Amino acid sequence: MGRYPVGIGEAMGSLWTGTPHTVHTLILQVRLPRALAAALVGMNLALAGAAFQGMFRNPLVDSRILGVSAGAAFGAALAIIAGVPWYALDGVSFLFGLLAVGLVLLVARRFGGSILVLVISGLLVGSLFSALLGALKYVADPLDELPAITYWLLGSLAGANWLAVEKLLPWTLLGAGALFLFRWRLDLLSLEEREAASLGLDVRRLRAGLVAAGTLLVAAAVSQAGMIGWIGLITPHAARALVGPAHARLLPAAAALGAFTLVSLDLLSRSALASEIPLGVLTGLIGVPAFLLLFMRYLARGGGWG
Repeated sequence: MGRYPVGIGEAMGSLWTGTPHTVHTLILQVRLPRALAAALVGMNLALAGAAFQGMFRNPLVDSRILGVSAGAAFGAALAIIAGVPWYALDGVSFLFGLLAVGLVLLVARRFGGSILVLVISGLLVGSLFSALLGALKYVADPLDELPAITYWLLGSLAGANWLAVEKLLPWTLLGAGALFLFRWRLDLLSLEEREAASLGLDVRRLRAGLVAAGTLLVAAAVSQAGMIGWIGLITPHAARALVGPAHARLLPAAAALGAFTLVSLDLLSRSALASEIPLGVLTGLIGVPAFLLLFMRYLARGGGWG
């Protein structure tokens, strides 16, 4: 599948023998790393979305709630305007994503650290970085820098290679590993904070760990693929419908669905039209009706998102 047709038998034979050289290079240097990068990005966004929905006890929360995406986007735009080489742009984006969540945690801690304060702090910091991003777009060179910023914000894996996979993999393993360690305690967050604390759960420490793990996952994904929406919102709901709300089953299911969904959408984005459709546009076009179906299901169940 793809713009350059390669049959399954030809692909397997090329991987085994290394000939023809064109097919071997196409699979190993173009399609395989791009598919792996898409899988890792989709997995990261879905895992972070599932964890944050459980932590905030809110089914409308997605992986962008704490401002990490806005911070990473501002970092990428700043790097483009500053003339940072393309191979280092993702690093700047990643650092600014972490900085944004650091500011959120500082503000939340200053005003008590409750779940409501954390949400409001995320909205404030996200809005701040969105405004700063708008200012950068206003002063950017309209012939060179502004198109580069716009294209990056639309989301794409067109430049994904083995280096992108190498940059994604350690943060994915670290963030996902931490979330899987927290999987049993995440279920207790469905209780009120006092009830969870009475069962021996250190709620604030757990929240800090979840925020750190989710932030690593989202910052890594956004720094490599740009702004891709809806994956962190839709796939946890689909996984919850398949395996139930227990996070021991929900997290692996969300990770698998997120990876499958983004790999499929990436294939569609480069095969549907003569020019490649930005992933952020495609996920929005498909995510809106998908969420509408989920919302109708919510109404049909009398308000239950299970």
